[in-house]
Amino acid sequence: MTLSWFAIVRMGLVQMCLGAIVVLTTSTLNRLMVVELALPAVLPGLLVALHYGIQITRPNWGFLSDTGGNRTRWIIRGMAALAAGAMLAAYGVVIMETQFAMGMVLSVVAYALIGLGVGASGTSLLALLATATAPTRRAAAATITWLMMIAGIAITAGVVGAQLDPYSATLLLKIVAIVTGGAFVLTCIAVWGIEARVDAAPEVAPMPFREGLAEVWAERKARNFTLFVFLSMTAYFMQELILEPYAGLVFDFTPGQSTSLSGAQNGGVFMGMVLVGVMATGFKIGSLRAWVIGGCFGSAAMLVTLTLLGQVGVGAPLMAAVVGLGFFNGVFAVAAIGSMMALASDGRDAREGTRMGLWGAAQALAAGFGGLVGAASVDIMRAGVATSDATAFGTVFLIEAALFIAAAYMALRVMERPAALHSSLVPGE
Repeated sequence: MTLSWFAIVRMGLVQMCLGAIVVLTTSTLNRLMVVELALPAVLPGLLVALHYGIQITRPNWGFLSDTGGNRTRWIIRGMAALAAGAMLAAYGVVIMETQFAMGMVLSVVAYALIGLGVGASGTSLLALLATATAPTRRAAAATITWLMMIAGIAITAGVVGAQLDPYSATLLLKIVAIVTGGAFVLTCIAVWGIEARVDAAPEVAPMPFREGLAEVWAERKARNFTLFVFLSMTAYFMQELILEPYAGLVFDFTPGQSTSLSGAQNGGVFMGMVLVGVMATGFKIGSLRAWVIGGCFGSAAMLVTLTLLGQVGVGAPLMAAVVGLGFFNGVFAVAAIGSMMALASDGRDAREGTRMGLWGAAQALAAGFGGLVGAASVDIMRAGVATSDATAFGTVFLIEAALFIAAAYMALRVMERPAALHSSLVPGE
């Protein structure tokens, strides 16, 4: 038996919980460290890079899903680690106000837990989807679960932003406790009994992990797509740690307003994903390669717009531009996800989890690298190279735009045979 549509939606609830917790650490806590505590942007950048760097273990989790083990157990344990890490990260920010060194120690432990939790839970979930979903439903399942994750990010950021003003340490800890506790309970309910009802028996591989990973890396398509994922996701995540500080420093947004800005951005991502899903799957308009390229160019245009708005300052329509950036990010992302799901089963049998883990590791490393480079570049520019905060942030946005254009060019070379990939996205074909 394979996953029913209802079971796929239940799996999507886990992705929604993942997004809801992670957005607290990458947006709200990041903004509090940079603006309220007046710390260098590179500091939260290093912490977030730590949690992404630890996710280099994703291929190991994927390989375990291919060779044996209880996937549900790792999904739940990973979510527990993620929830505990996020709660500890919030406490670390509070402690930093009076005891910086102790707060940093707590934060390092917290973000390491977050990385382990996301890697274990997220990769095990994707491996279960890849092995227990009917081939004709795989791409649609990926789109559904990713949209639910974006919805979790957008809803959490919007609600938390509305509830966090006026800011206080007690209120922050209360909100984070509610989000993390609720996410863990919902995850346990969502995955309970699913694995036992489907035919997802793990394959037994006669080789160690390194040899299995080497076999996948030897596949030209898998290797080229890994490089594309790294480049495009570096561009995708460069603004992640600097957008909210940009809103606070250049446009005078409050903590609640800047958190709501993150929610609006992810709302735009959601709309972009829905558009591609409807047009490519429902109406069969456009190939995945065309949607990826269009999303990359649109994202570049929005980043240029953000740069220009910074020269206007307070009163400029920042919210609209951020929603536009999110929209084109969503167009790019869902097309890339469709390609990923189509390519996961293209190659040596029983290696879906390893391929998904490899691409997940590339995405995680790119996210950490991109976020850290973006934050460090802003610090360098603000230290004296740039004449104003707006110019410092704008320069980084322009670099990110150039990377998106480079990713579009690479998509032309890597994403071959768009018609074949398109048919893999459409359920039933």
